[in-house]
Amino acid sequence: MKLIRIRYTKWFNILKNGMKTNNPVFVAVLGICSSLAISNTVPNAIAMGLGVTFVTMFSSMFVSMFRNYIPAKLRIVTYMIIISTFTIFVQKFLQAYFPDIYASLGAYVGLIITNCIVMGRSEAFAIKNPWKYSIIDGFFSGMGYTFVLVLVAIIREPLAFGTLFGIQVLPDNFTLWASMGTASGAFFIVGLMIWILRNWAKSYEEA
Repeated sequence: MKLIRIRYTKWFNILKNGMKTNNPVFVAVLGICSSLAISNTVPNAIAMGLGVTFVTMFSSMFVSMFRNYIPAKLRIVTYMIIISTFTIFVQKFLQAYFPDIYASLGAYVGLIITNCIVMGRSEAFAIKNPWKYSIIDGFFSGMGYTFVLVLVAIIREPLAFGTLFGIQVLPDNFTLWASMGTASGAFFIVGLMIWILRNWAKSYEEA
């Protein structure tokens, strides 16, 4: 019973860290470039979020599985090889089955390889923990990132294009905010959300 309680506590802590305490964007401030660039529509945000989640999960799992065989001097190179393999899989999957979204995301799909969230979870967690915990950590870190992207996109898409999921939700006479379709508008939204949610979660950095 005590062992079950310990495992439950560890899983809960991993979930809480990924979604709230160490949220990749709101707390760790990682993955900002892609957050600003592709959160202009909800479908783009979901596709990128799920892609990053997939890559983070399985790269963390493989790093963890082979952690005892990875030389310390080659660990970063090893991370890159593993991460790039799963990134190419995501890239080819989107290109084959969702070509419109793939075209919208552009180079940012391939740049998952350099996403600090993916590399960070491999170095901070997967290299030190069993694979069963690493894949959970990767999942919730990715979902924490996805949550931010979708939340920003839900605000940006209607204001920039008058649509939500490509369906018009605002009247024709609504004045669209062109800035919300650009990275500068996203920067304002993300910054405001970081302030609000850090205040709510009391995740202040000490001066």
